[in-house]
Amino acid sequence: MIKPTKIGLDEYLGHTISPISFIEYQEGSVVSKTLVQKSTGTVTLFAFAKGQGLSEHSAPFDAMVVVLDGKAEITIAGKSNIVDAGEMIIMPANQPHAVNAVENFKMLLIMIKS
Repeated sequence: MIKPTKIGLDEYLGHTISPISFIEYQEGSVVSKTLVQKSTGTVTLFAFAKGQGLSEHSAPFDAMVVVLDGKAEITIAGKSNIVDAGEMIIMPANQPHAVNAVENFKMLLIMIKS
């Protein structure tokens, strides 16, 4: 397995990595690292410190959140969902959604544009 400190993002292709170790928590912040950015979609890692979040917004395409570590509250169209490590949720296109860290948590956000 390649350690993220040893290579840049462009060099990890074709190597095994641990997404949890590829991004670190920063107290009082939300940290993000884009792994794939193409015209057809993106894959982004996030690390949220407890109490941090993303305010309500919407996107024109579906977005899948995979919680890698910790616990988050993800609200979709006014409905609150608690999502734990090892679980995922799909946020439908054009629906307002928000993300809040119940505790420190890391997520992988996968957006496919259609």
